[in-house]
Amino acid sequence: MISSALAQAVQATADALFVPWLLILLFGTGLFLTARTGVVQVRRFGEAWRTFVARHDLSAGGVLSPFQAFMTAMAATLGTGNIAGVAAGIVSGGPGALFWIWCYGLVATALKFSEAVLGVQFREVRPDRTRTGPMYYLRDGLKSPALAWIYALVAGVAALTTTPFTQTNSIAVVLDSQFAIPTWLSGIVIAVLAWLVIIGGIRSIGRAAERLTPLKVGLYLAGGLFVIVSFASRIPEVLALVVREAFSTKAAAGGTLGFVIAMRYGLARGMYANEAGYGTAAVAYGTAQSRRPLDQGLNAVTEVFIVSFVTSTISAMTILLTGAWVSGLTSTAAVAFAFDQAIPAAGGWIVAFCVFLFGYTTLIGWAYYGEQFLEYIFGPRIVMPYRWVYCLLIPLGAVSRVELVWAWGDLMNALQIFPNIIGVLGLSGLVARIARERS
Repeated sequence: MISSALAQAVQATADALFVPWLLILLFGTGLFLTARTGVVQVRRFGEAWRTFVARHDLSAGGVLSPFQAFMTAMAATLGTGNIAGVAAGIVSGGPGALFWIWCYGLVATALKFSEAVLGVQFREVRPDRTRTGPMYYLRDGLKSPALAWIYALVAGVAALTTTPFTQTNSIAVVLDSQFAIPTWLSGIVIAVLAWLVIIGGIRSIGRAAERLTPLKVGLYLAGGLFVIVSFASRIPEVLALVVREAFSTKAAAGGTLGFVIAMRYGLARGMYANEAGYGTAAVAYGTAQSRRPLDQGLNAVTEVFIVSFVTSTISAMTILLTGAWVSGLTSTAAVAFAFDQAIPAAGGWIVAFCVFLFGYTTLIGWAYYGEQFLEYIFGPRIVMPYRWVYCLLIPLGAVSRVELVWAWGDLMNALQIFPNIIGVLGLSGLVARIARERS
């Protein structure tokens, strides 16, 4: 009872920040940066895909190749929220929520482009390591050490107290439902697997992300496309429904207009899906062995496209085409149900395996983010204790109450966004100049 009341209180606080203030701030910032960069996500879209396979420069500093940095960013961003979160958004907000996920993805691309550019522009490159993140562009670019310290503290606490719980919880729940594996056992196994990678630092994380990220994207893409093709005759009908419901003036829950509900859930799920505004892109792309901030910004464009317009669309379309969104199921269960309609028996297994890969790679990616944030405040001595504590928290996440886990995650994510957005807006002139550089 106490836990439930606490979860409701935390969620109410998070909702007060998210709706509508944070959604307005993020969408508005994305629109502003889209205009100021000359619609860089469209204008240089083709170039972004060519940059994706560019060679790295060993003399440029950084600790990861640009491809490893890209895969680390993708690993951390593509978490269970792209399956469970998107599905929950469609179930709660209706088919129109998908349209608003696309809308936010389009403008958020400019925001993540900016974070990646600033992450490379303002970083500390040393012979043995690279220090990067919003802290450095807040301190050295915006000239605000106080704001940098606040961001590092909030984001560090968020990384340590949310990701080991939220991602592990989602994995444990789906393994329990699909294979009857006890949540406590899943937690221990996940913790050991995470420790094997995290303890080795960013190079170990980069190597793991380089191998696992293409696997998880490819598997989910193949399974999802099979479901979509199996129900291809319904695609025109469903797409028409998505657009119609995105602007519906019919009264929904509580007498609210339908399009307001769709917009609220679409923008919120879109924000979770691509993590633009969190500042984490600066950490991932700032590790790249590259001299050109523009190249890493264009890699971020590719990342958001894959996250918002590929994987999120697959999650949404599978449950819409199969009718899973009105089945009474939500979250991962709705997607598993959808996959089972086209791939009987094996569909749920595919989703379960993808949830594991999505959650596991997010776990190891965010471990490095939190390390960078807390090292900024406490120095290198915090790194090894942090890695151990992070891994030890993972089994607790597996057996925690779902409501409290996600409510706390909502709150901490909201708090870290505000100082980061101040930095991105304050340095938008520099980003706009870099966005117009020639290749």
